[in-house]
Parts: sequence; structure tokens; C-alpha cells
Amino acid sequence: MDARDLIKRPVITERSSELMEENKYVFEVDPRANKVEIRKAIEKLFDVKVEQVHTMNQVGKQKRVGRYVGRTSDRKKAIVKLAADSKPIDFFGEA
Repeated sequence: MDARDLIKRPVITERSSELMEENKYVFEVDPRANKVEIRKAIEKLFDVKVEQVHTMNQVGKQKRVGRYVGRTSDRKKAIVKLAADSKPIDFFGEA
């Protein structure tokens, strides 16, 4: 798989913004990806050195609108800690 296929998108929430101050970044990744593949993809895409990768599977919630019942998609998230000497990842295009 290509690196862009493994890393779907960054997760930007209040909690993930707090983690960015600790040099940790949260990404939604392909459910079939393992930690080694995620590490290589992040290092290739953003030209940084990855120290640790933590992954978690998030089960989709059951939602109801009126009488119709459905589910949101299952997701896999990865929390990536960068090495201290790596440059920060810039998601917002700030100069």
C-alpha cells in the first residue's frame, strides 16, 4: 500500500490539539495498517522522525433518525509521537 492510502486524514479536535504541544499527532489510518507501516508512512509523508506509534480501533456508534436506525463507520486511529529533534508537522499552513 502507498503511504497516502494508509494515512487517511489528521484528526483535529481539542484533545488532539493539546497532544500537539507534547509533540504527538493523531491520524485516522487504514484499519488494516500496522504500527510499522504507519511509522514508515508518516516519516515518508512529513519528513520527520517517529519515536512511538499507538493505535486504537474505534467502534462505530449506533445512530437513529426517526424510525431509521444505522451505524457510523468503524475507524482506526494512530497517535504518533515524534522524536525531540524532529520539526513539528504543520496542518494549518502557518508560516
